[in-house]
Amino acid sequence: MAGILDGIRNRFGGGSQPNNVVFIVFDSCRWDAYKDARTPNLDRIAVAEPRFSYASWTSPSHYTYLMGMVPHTSPKGVFASNVYRDEFCQWSRRLNIPAVEFGAFIPQLSLPAFLKAQGYYCEGQVSLPVLNPETSMSANFDTYKLAPSHNDLQAIFDRLEFKSDRPNFFFINTGETHYPYLLPGETAEDLPHLSGVHGVFKSLDEFLKNPGEFLEDRKEDEFFTPQQFRAFYDKQVVCAEHLDAVVGRFLERCPKNTYFLIMSDHGELFGEEGYFGHGPIFHEKVFEVFFLEGMRP
Repeated sequence: MAGILDGIRNRFGGGSQPNNVVFIVFDSCRWDAYKDARTPNLDRIAVAEPRFSYASWTSPSHYTYLMGMVPHTSPKGVFASNVYRDEFCQWSRRLNIPAVEFGAFIPQLSLPAFLKAQGYYCEGQVSLPVLNPETSMSANFDTYKLAPSHNDLQAIFDRLEFKSDRPNFFFINTGETHYPYLLPGETAEDLPHLSGVHGVFKSLDEFLKNPGEFLEDRKEDEFFTPQQFRAFYDKQVVCAEHLDAVVGRFLERCPKNTYFLIMSDHGELFGEEGYFGHGPIFHEKVFEVFFLEGMRP
């Protein structure tokens, strides 16, 4: 295995060393909630900017990221095809390898497949069940796992090991900023109950077995109050600050040649215009996300 990295270096110009890449998604984190958070560690990588997601919920947004795309700036006066082309070309700078063009991703249109072809070790660690290893999200990874907890980025980092004989690609989804906005060790017992979020698949099975009885017995969820919505927003800010501290500790053990891409997959509605959550909602706050990228400081 010792010759793998030498072979990669020879392919990329002898002395050039490809960057490790750590791609982290703060699930559901709104742009303005991130902006209100204190993020001194993430700011060392880069100051975040507002961008727009290609989708309003977790699965399609992550699928887009695994194609090699990132949140866009909604540019005017340009052809969409040029935006895609320019985005794929950014991978040359991020990876520190010669010119990367769209054609390098064909036919799989898969970032992990492309990186494996460049000699990378590719690992996915995801927190949200809709991204679990049985889905197509896991395709082309060397290792892809569902984390034991939906809200413990530190535990994910504790399991990551950088390979020394090849560059590494780590794709991570973490759910602290996803409803119910819990830090590790906290429980949702004191939070307002939302059955659609807490047990949608379990309830769906019950509904399919006996839809009439299920609908008759089910009580409609009460919508949250403005005070509860504000509490959710404030807690998402707290969770973003917690994640900043977790990333800060992780930076200390990352190799110098590690490139970070950190963003949210979509936003969240906290009562604006009568909406809560994300997914089947067309609203700017659902598509507005934070985005930052840069080398390990």
